[in-house]
Amino acid sequence: MAQPIDPADFIHVLYSVHEHVATVTLNRPERRNALNRRAYDELEWAFRVATADPEVRCVIVTGSDPAFCSGEDVKEMMTGEQHDASVARLTSVRPEPTPAAVAALECDKPVIAAVNGVAVGWGMELTLFADMRVASEQARFGEIFIKRGLIADVGGLWRLPAIVGPSKASELLFAGDIIDAKEALRIGLVGEVVPHDQLTDAARSLAKRIAVNPPLILRYMKEGLRRTAYGDLREIGSWVSAILGQLFQTEDHREGVKSFLEKRPSVFRGQIDGVVL
Repeated sequence: MAQPIDPADFIHVLYSVHEHVATVTLNRPERRNALNRRAYDELEWAFRVATADPEVRCVIVTGSDPAFCSGEDVKEMMTGEQHDASVARLTSVRPEPTPAAVAALECDKPVIAAVNGVAVGWGMELTLFADMRVASEQARFGEIFIKRGLIADVGGLWRLPAIVGPSKASELLFAGDIIDAKEALRIGLVGEVVPHDQLTDAARSLAKRIAVNPPLILRYMKEGLRRTAYGDLREIGSWVSAILGQLFQTEDHREGVKSFLEKRPSVFRGQIDGVVL
């Protein structure tokens, strides 16, 4: 868990509450809302603040145009000191799940993802942490972790199969394809697709319909769904973190990052420090 951050001090996330609805907006549009360490920490605390606030009955998470979230900021998070810090955390004896994922998933208020553009990598995970997804016609979704020599976080491995079914989830995870909003609606990944300029209104309309209901019952309803539809977060989250700690040290991961930064196709060899698997 990051040190507490007051929403007034956020740099990369906008946080507001209106009519019992908290809105969490990723706000690094120049980087297509890619997450660096500070953005991860602010996102975590936005969900923790919303969870603790008795005035909040529903949460909307979205991004500043033109993207929802393009995943991790590869240059910052997968190279240099940030990369080394991630490996150190993930290779502890019993690594914790990603703190921002835990905060989002343990938020006991209904969460709506208003997906306004590309949502890939950890951006895709963030949509899966939500209870409902409303998409703009411009939305794109992709579990592209395999393209970076990594596995998905708990969203892809734990939530996605329950949402779209094991077969379709396997296809998305193994191929790393990016799908459009129309296909996301067809497979049940999103509940509604609307014109881009109507997305905010559609998400707020849904949030208002939810927020007029008894707040305590909403929280228990969400907990009941979590227990019956998804199961235990901590166990799968700890396993994912432990495996990522190993994969961050592979040649294929380094190739995935290098090829992305060099804007060329990846050439994967299935190696850990020169040993062919």
